[in-house]
Amino acid sequence: ELKNTVCLLKDGQAILSQHLGDLEDARTAEEYDRTLALYGRLFQHRPEVLAVDLHPDYRSTRAGRVRARRDGLPLVEVQHHFAHIASVLADNAHPLDGSPVIGVALDGLGLGDDGTLWGGEFLLADYRGYRRLAHLKPAPLPGGAQAMREPWRNTYAHLATHVGWDNFAAGWVGLELAEYLGHKPLRVLAKMLERGINVPPSSSCGRLFDAVAAALGLAREQVSYEGQAAIELETLAAQAAPQDDEAYPFAVDTRAPTMLLDPAPMWLALLDDLRAGVEAPIVAARFHAGLAAAVAGLAARLAAERDLGSVALSGGVMQNRTLFEAVSG
Repeated sequence: ELKNTVCLLKDGQAILSQHLGDLEDARTAEEYDRTLALYGRLFQHRPEVLAVDLHPDYRSTRAGRVRARRDGLPLVEVQHHFAHIASVLADNAHPLDGSPVIGVALDGLGLGDDGTLWGGEFLLADYRGYRRLAHLKPAPLPGGAQAMREPWRNTYAHLATHVGWDNFAAGWVGLELAEYLGHKPLRVLAKMLERGINVPPSSSCGRLFDAVAAALGLAREQVSYEGQAAIELETLAAQAAPQDDEAYPFAVDTRAPTMLLDPAPMWLALLDDLRAGVEAPIVAARFHAGLAAAVAGLAARLAAERDLGSVALSGGVMQNRTLFEAVSG
């Protein structure tokens, strides 16, 4: 919905429209409808099946459902992160009947097939289907969509979930971050978490970046464009001295049906560094190094367990060059 394009499939070819953009914008939504009609005429395209994102509230999904009912067409709902991995396979000419891969999809948010919000996923996938093998341990989004606009909410949620708010308040007294968060409406947020009101759980890696960025004072209050906090965090990490090779630890919990990549040890190490006065660029660099090592290690483990030779990396977080090169290297 945010970066929409239209894709027609005909005679084995994929015909992509121009980039349309955010369908929440009324003018973009009008252009979306116009482009669908125009491309249908230009390419004499009469669809036999429609494919939409699994998320029921996307305008493109709603449009697909309306058209499927109107024209009596089959409708295929595609899970967001499975689509990410399938796109990597296609982009690399992976054979249709080729072996499955371990797909690592790290991004902001996408609706999972269990009805929760995904975004830090390790999938066993080919073109035909997938199975979720592991994911980032979920944290709530206080205020739902508001948490995407105000990164400090993610910092609070991650600390409350992975450290425990009472532990944080008692263990890191005097920390600038504690003082900053102390001026926020934490009682309200705590009640929301306690009662499960507008705090959807999410395994989003993008929101983890937001949380760490805000902990370091980056884009805390509000972001003015998508990915701002994460971009500023990567920029900060680039300022660290290259000889610093420490990496924050992550844990892997194998007790759940799907493995969990747990950031709790990372948060403890990060908070200790902040208390010790470690410079922010070094903290940012250690976070990148730790996440990259954890992602690469878990992907390699999952591949080895299934005797697979390929890992596919995708998702908006992989636009982070520092992270991508560390994972793929």
